[in-house]
Amino acid sequence: MEPTGAARPPGPVVLVEGESDAVVVRALLDARGAAAEVVPMGGVTNLARHLDALGGPGPGVLALVDAPEVRFASGALRRHGVRADTVEELGWHGVLVCDRDLEDVLIRALGPDVVREELAGMAELGAFESLAQMPHWRGRPVAEQLHRFAGSGSGRKSRMAARLAGRLDPDDLPDPLGGLVEAVLART
Repeated sequence: MEPTGAARPPGPVVLVEGESDAVVVRALLDARGAAAEVVPMGGVTNLARHLDALGGPGPGVLALVDAPEVRFASGALRRHGVRADTVEELGWHGVLVCDRDLEDVLIRALGPDVVREELAGMAELGAFESLAQMPHWRGRPVAEQLHRFAGSGSGRKSRMAARLAGRLDPDDLPDPLGGLVEAVLART
C-alpha cells in the first residue's frame, strides 16, 4: 500500500509486519467470515508511513506487531499524537502485540507435535530433523528448533504459516489473534 493521502478503505484495514503474518491473518479472518484489507508493511518500521497513508490511527485501522518491535509501534502512534507505551495502551489504539512473534504464537498454540505433523505434510520434516541435530540446535527445546526452522529457507515461513493457521480453531484463537479477529468483526 503506497501513501495515497488520507483516504481510508471502506472496511477495516489490518497492518501486519510481513507476508507470512498476512497469510495467517487472512486465513483466520476468512474462517470467521470477517472482511478486512490485510496489508503486509514490509516490516514494522513502515508502520508510520502506512498510518500516514490511512490518515492516522483510528477505529478502522488495526495492526499486529511483534513484542521486540513495540518501540516502533509506539513511535508511529506518537507521530500521530497518540501516546501508547505499553502493550495494553497499544491495544487500546488497535495495535495488538504477539508475545515474541507470530511464529511463536502458532507453535505454542498448536504444540510441537502438530507443527511436526504439518512439516511432514510439507515434506520438510527431514530438513527440520537435520537442523535439530546441528551442534548449535541439538538439545534445545523443540519449540525453539521449530521457530528457527520456520525462519530458514526461502518461502518456508509463509508456507508453514498457511498450514498452521489452518490447524487453529477459528472460534478459540490464541492471543493476540483472537482479539484481532474480534476487533475486525466488531468493525464490520
